[in-house]
Amino acid sequence: MAQYQSAGIRAGTRAAEIDAGLRAHMNKVYGVMSVGMLLTGGAAWAISGLATTADPSQAAAQMANGQMLTSLGAALYASPLKWVIMFAPLLVVFAFSAMINRMSAATAQLVFFGYAALMGLSLSSIFLVFTGASIAQTFLITSIAFAGLSLYGYTTKRNLTGFGTFLMMGVIGLVVAMIVNIFLQSPALSFAISGLGVLIFAGLTAFDTQNIKNTYIEHAQMGDAEWLGKAAIMGALTLYLDFINLFMFLLQFMGNRE
Repeated sequence: MAQYQSAGIRAGTRAAEIDAGLRAHMNKVYGVMSVGMLLTGGAAWAISGLATTADPSQAAAQMANGQMLTSLGAALYASPLKWVIMFAPLLVVFAFSAMINRMSAATAQLVFFGYAALMGLSLSSIFLVFTGASIAQTFLITSIAFAGLSLYGYTTKRNLTGFGTFLMMGVIGLVVAMIVNIFLQSPALSFAISGLGVLIFAGLTAFDTQNIKNTYIEHAQMGDAEWLGKAAIMGALTLYLDFINLFMFLLQFMGNRE
């Protein structure tokens, strides 16, 4: 009898340790993600300020909406360099995911922060296209929606694994449709892409949160501390991308253009 009680105590203690570790792990995930978001927002705002001017005599080019660009802005938004800036974050995130196993956790975190700054450069044009008030409003709504969806993914007892493949297929379809629409410039297709994008990344936010939680529990039982450090960075990157995409698709609906 005493042996059973002792085994039960050890099992309970181990479960409590994993639960405490999970909370610390999720706090790190959200903390690293939040720093990445601050870097992205700060970089986007700063670069957009350097790229525009109110003095016509200093303008090197002008956008269709009347925004006057400095020489930096003309290079970023009105030259072939804009395609490099647009697709660079996508290439970097694939390379980062492939190479993270060869990095230390500290290096992976620095690379993530560098990626977040690069994303800020890529997204800086939103400050030239949409009003600051609508950007702030959409960011607030995205934050509330993201928090609710992530909380659902963390607390639900429902297994969301089955949705993962379906949602990833949806992401691939979105990417293809967006590339096609670069050439078609169809407002109807753009509206459909935005609507589907909101639904897909709302689902991915809940799915990815649950997956981060389950992955931690699985590896914590094996005591894989080094891997868990990197997993927190990858979890932060995953949720960061969910938030950015949810924000951008919502901005297409809610943003007031300059």
